[in-house]
Amino acid sequence: MRPSRSVIAAAVAAVAMGTFTPAALAAGQAGNDDQNFVVTVHQGNLAEIAAGTDTRMNAQDTCVKDVGRTLVKDHTKLDTDLRALAQKLDISLPDKPTEAQQAQLKQIQGKAGTPGYDTAWLKAQADAHQATLKTIDDEIARGDSAQVVAAAKDARPVVAMHLDMVRGGTCHVMG
Repeated sequence: MRPSRSVIAAAVAAVAMGTFTPAALAAGQAGNDDQNFVVTVHQGNLAEIAAGTDTRMNAQDTCVKDVGRTLVKDHTKLDTDLRALAQKLDISLPDKPTEAQQAQLKQIQGKAGTPGYDTAWLKAQADAHQATLKTIDDEIARGDSAQVVAAAKDARPVVAMHLDMVRGGTCHVMG
């Protein structure tokens, strides 16, 4: 079986950068950009799970609570799959969202039990899902690891659906 052009291109690039080892190529390890993608998306999943869980106690609008439940369910599934891939590719994952993600949720929680919470939560989710879609699209277009690109392609419709649910900072429950 002949290696694909992308495998050959990755090997050539790795040789040029001095990071090539035959064992790494055989193991199908992800490059630095692919690893960064996995870590970034994992932390995004953790942030979405925390934000979705938070709506149970702090949102006033039923639609926001419904979207929150959907985020928890979908991002838990996405992250379970991503963790398995990270383990397979020997990518170390952090155990919590970024400091900025944690700070944003705390800021939103400061409006708990008010309509301002729902508005701030929806806007934050719209921004986060828009950024995640860009990250996913970048990985699909430029990723070196076929496995990581496949994970990005699998996640894309879920994240796009979530964006549709919060687009423009307005809540839309999908059927």
